[in-house]
Amino acid sequence: MARSSQPLAKDKQSQRFVDAARELGADEDEARFDSALKKVASAPPPKGAPKPEPKKKPAE
Repeated sequence: MARSSQPLAKDKQSQRFVDAARELGADEDEARFDSALKKVASAPPPKGAPKPEPKKKPAE
């Protein structure tokens, strides 16, 4: 049975993604990711930005 070329293409695409991420300075360190996420998540909203509306509970 012949092997499909699609899994090979996915492997090649994922490797290109990893290579591009490394070129852009992406880091695989989980602690650095958590630190960056905390900076983004705790940043105040920009001035003049509309306040988000509270989520409504679905009617039962």
